[in-house]
Amino acid sequence: MPHTTLKMYDSFKKEKIPFVPRNGKHVSWYSCGPTVYDVSHMGHARSYISFDILRRVLSGYFGYDVFYVMNITDIDDKIIKKARQDYLYEKYLNEKRPVDQVLADGAKVVLYVRDQIRNAQDPALRTVYEGWRLSMNLALDPLQKTLELGGGEQLDQALKNFLVAGRGPFSAWLDKEVGHSVTDNSIFAEVPRKFEKEFHEDMAALNVRPPDVLTRVSEYIPEIIDYIKVIIDNGYAYESNGSVYFSISKFKNSGKHTYAKLVPEAIGDAAKLQEGEGELSVSRDKRSELDFALWKASKPGEPSWMSPWGKGRPGWHIECSVMASAVCGDSLDIHTGGVDLKFPHHDNEIAQAEAYFESDDWVKYFFHAGHLTIAGCKMSKSLKNFVTIRDALKKYTARQLRLAFLMHSWKETLDYSDNTMEHAVNYEKMLNEFFMTVKDLSESKVSGDYTKKFKKWQFEDLELNNIFKATKEKIHIALCDNVDTRTVLDKIRECISCCNTTVSKGTVDVQLLRRIATYVTDLMAIFGAVDDNQTIGFPISSKSTDFESTVMPYLRIMGKFRNEVRDAARELKATSILQACDKLRDDTLPPLGVRLEDKEDESGCAVKLFDPQQLERQKELKKKADEQKEQLKAKRLKEQQLKEELKKIPPEEYFKTMKDKYSAFDATGMPTHDENGKEISKNLLKKLSKLYEAHKKEYEEYMKSQS
Repeated sequence: MPHTTLKMYDSFKKEKIPFVPRNGKHVSWYSCGPTVYDVSHMGHARSYISFDILRRVLSGYFGYDVFYVMNITDIDDKIIKKARQDYLYEKYLNEKRPVDQVLADGAKVVLYVRDQIRNAQDPALRTVYEGWRLSMNLALDPLQKTLELGGGEQLDQALKNFLVAGRGPFSAWLDKEVGHSVTDNSIFAEVPRKFEKEFHEDMAALNVRPPDVLTRVSEYIPEIIDYIKVIIDNGYAYESNGSVYFSISKFKNSGKHTYAKLVPEAIGDAAKLQEGEGELSVSRDKRSELDFALWKASKPGEPSWMSPWGKGRPGWHIECSVMASAVCGDSLDIHTGGVDLKFPHHDNEIAQAEAYFESDDWVKYFFHAGHLTIAGCKMSKSLKNFVTIRDALKKYTARQLRLAFLMHSWKETLDYSDNTMEHAVNYEKMLNEFFMTVKDLSESKVSGDYTKKFKKWQFEDLELNNIFKATKEKIHIALCDNVDTRTVLDKIRECISCCNTTVSKGTVDVQLLRRIATYVTDLMAIFGAVDDNQTIGFPISSKSTDFESTVMPYLRIMGKFRNEVRDAARELKATSILQACDKLRDDTLPPLGVRLEDKEDESGCAVKLFDPQQLERQKELKKKADEQKEQLKAKRLKEQQLKEELKKIPPEEYFKTMKDKYSAFDATGMPTHDENGKEISKNLLKKLSKLYEAHKKEYEEYMKSQS
């Protein structure tokens, strides 16, 4: 391999720089984890699959000893609000209030929603509130009609439907009215516990490696309090009415520190600063609008813990500084998170840790995963404009999703769309076809005789080996260039294309093909696209790695027997037997994950194993493609028939068939006014004259052909 230095794109330097950890091959890495208040979505997948790929490459390819720490944010304004609303809504349902009381409350909810619509500054939020009003109105009509008909057995269902449809606005209204009465800390633990469990299940389903250490904010309250004490003692924070704030001016003017290293131009961005403080936080007692909360004084309706400043809870930014320091010490090699966390969260994290340690280089490298869009549109979790990980996995496999991520730079925006996933699915298919071809050649050409494993290399073998060697060098250079997996996949595709060309000539050395296939498999394993310890290719479903070697001899015997039966049936012209052979190939075996490919050489057929679900998806895609092809063919035929019919229309009647476009005509049939009665412009008239002459020519040719 060429001697190439690994360079990574660092958010501090805003360029690719040599990656040199502080302690040789040991890498300490802290990654911002999720705020667990709702289901995990593809935005989460964007970050955690990307960082999983980087982690695997650093350890599996470059040989670094990576110590990976991730947090779970289980105390947060969003969680508090979600927990309160869920608790109050369920409590309301369990009270089983009479229908007249629900309707009276519903009227109050409608007024509340109306006020929200009127006061909403954000058009997107206004759309949410409009949706609330619409869903309530749609469910209210059936309830009122049921009441008008005297209620009866349908009343309970109509009332239930109304409350289900109004869950969002009812929950928000209840929170506004009585949210302050929720004081039990355990209530606020139920929501994060539920969604953290789902998050870990989703990560496992995506084959994302778990962290070496997982930290939760709720488990580090004593450490957070002690950390804040030190920052106060060092002169960078102050207490005000039970809250503690970080002083930006004291930090900046200390002569030892720099604030907002990641996004200096964002200093003073009021919207981002407020977003960082949380939607439940109203900080009127801090000295500067730039200052941010380390500790928030307790308010009714929020979880709280005792501290030297009174009851309260941690601010958002302090948690990561404390937990990363508690586990990794006074410095980190790598810190990662989504690009949307740069400011203020990560900049504030850095400031807190450097104020605590009185250092100026707490983090050596900061990596930020790019945004994820949905079919070209910005994804917003609060507006429900997102695809959950579980929904994505219903449509695609974890490998296909990972390949889609591998086909894009980890730091750039990735658009999750049908087009993106089609590329990933096709790439997986290309790899699978190559792996299956190599396995088939290995069995058919060298099976059973060890001496046949080796042959004298021809020119094509030497040429392919040189291509393979060059491919490995190019891939190494790409991985050293900010872990450029997109280029890696391109080089793999090019190499496989050369392999396929050589295979088609029939002289390829199978051992060389196996080396290439094994190398590609090893890369896929490093990237996390292969979970099992396979020799070549992807594992077959979830079965053990011995499954393939166990069943293949039997399948080959069956394939050979089918060839003999088919050959005999051809000689006897036994159509029903040939149909049975085709049915075995097309209908019986694919659901079992077996694909038979008829060949004209001496082997007669190739037997290949695939994931049954993948074969079924391929079958469905082929069926869909065939249907689309037939539809296109029918459309073209219809267009051609229409074109032929148009030729029969005399020129003076041609434009009169277009009554949806024109309303008046002259003696020759030329339009004079459009469908709205407006006179045709001179420019348009010139164009119509050309169409008229072209149609006249076609009409004359048609009439001539008829005579």
